[in-house]
Amino acid sequence: MTRVHELAEFVHESRYDQLSGAAAEQLRIRVLDTIGVAIAAQAAAPMSAIRSLLADLGGREDATFIGGGRGPIDRVAFYNGALSRYLDFMDSYLAAGETNHPSDNLGAVLAAAESVDASGADFLVALAVCYQVQTRLSDVAPVRARGFDHTVQGAYAAAAGVSRALGLDVEQTQNAISISGTANNALRVTRTGDLSHWKGLAYPNTAKEATFAALLAQRGLTGPAEVFEGNKGLQETITGPFEIDWSRENLEKVRETIVKKHNSEIHSQTALDAALEVRLQDGFLARAIDRVDLRTFDVAHSIIGGGEEGDKLSIRTKEEADHSLPWLIAVALLDGQVEPEQYHHERIIADDVQDLMRRVHITPDAGFSARFPREMVADLTVTLADGTVLTAFETAYEGFHTDPLDWDGALRKYRRLALPVVGPEVTEEIAGIVHELERHPVRHLTDALSRAGSTHGEEPS
Repeated sequence: MTRVHELAEFVHESRYDQLSGAAAEQLRIRVLDTIGVAIAAQAAAPMSAIRSLLADLGGREDATFIGGGRGPIDRVAFYNGALSRYLDFMDSYLAAGETNHPSDNLGAVLAAAESVDASGADFLVALAVCYQVQTRLSDVAPVRARGFDHTVQGAYAAAAGVSRALGLDVEQTQNAISISGTANNALRVTRTGDLSHWKGLAYPNTAKEATFAALLAQRGLTGPAEVFEGNKGLQETITGPFEIDWSRENLEKVRETIVKKHNSEIHSQTALDAALEVRLQDGFLARAIDRVDLRTFDVAHSIIGGGEEGDKLSIRTKEEADHSLPWLIAVALLDGQVEPEQYHHERIIADDVQDLMRRVHITPDAGFSARFPREMVADLTVTLADGTVLTAFETAYEGFHTDPLDWDGALRKYRRLALPVVGPEVTEEIAGIVHELERHPVRHLTDALSRAGSTHGEEPS
């Protein structure tokens, strides 16, 4: 039996009653969090451009766009996935050599589930499959250091989840996963150097292609049976050897994923908590800051701190700002928050934040690096012009896997994002459906999302 066949059997046999109560609750929290982030992103110029393109392209009306309208499920997967990714406010999973965002799969799985009038329980199971496949592959087969993007593992996860949502059989699921995995191996340059819109669109594109692969497999199209272990397959070409016994896997990995507290790249979360803690200390005065020093773990330094993946002091766009630790610390110290409003263009290029970020100095600490990903250590020192020294030290935050977000905490973030855009009635209707999603057909959720249009939102960048 091939590796992808073993994975397809795991996907096909997954059931809602395999989820523990804690895992089911964390899945509902991820759904609510992802929808809130998506609703808040609708007014962004890139999202409007995508929606306009998809309207021009037309096609079958099998699934619902968030905010209204219907389209083919692969294009709905792309747009709804892009909405949930654009703000960079989604969930994350930290493996030793890879960071990914399993909520990126929600748009594709939801579109597929709606197209077959699936139950909310089946939608949650399909989403749980995505979380399990993506996180486990990231554990044993990281690709970042080899120059590939985390969407590589996502090509398998999204195809698995969409296949489960569509109700494909084992053979069809195997072919969907192998087509998607063979065809979608993206480059890490997506997230290095000067960042572009593609930072937020790479995974939605992978999810779109994974959805199309599942539709091909549903019609009987086949893919390489040895996509993992075969001659010039994934292991030989990109990852090297790895083992996963899918017959021993469960659906619990969602409990190890984490939810962002601040609207910024995931590895910045504890540093921003530290900055906000310093801001509350006696004697703090933003205009008196002379110098900021951060010691942190090497992944944060490498990706967003000016290390191996490039300079982080040339900040002109939202994409560059939310992946620049110097800019993020500066705006947190100045504004007391990092929320979507910090990414208005005028705020990104304002003299005060541009000046202060150049006085933020970031160094990796080997001891802190050894504690990652169990902890995300941030040791912040702010020195004022009069010599006053203020410090804060953080290892985790509310939403980290050691301090998981509960439903009330998720509601607070969701309401903060959705309420200004869609008003109280739709905001609470969606939250109510998600809270008992396993008891609803998934069309109840997509119907509510069709009325979550951006009538009051503002352009976030």
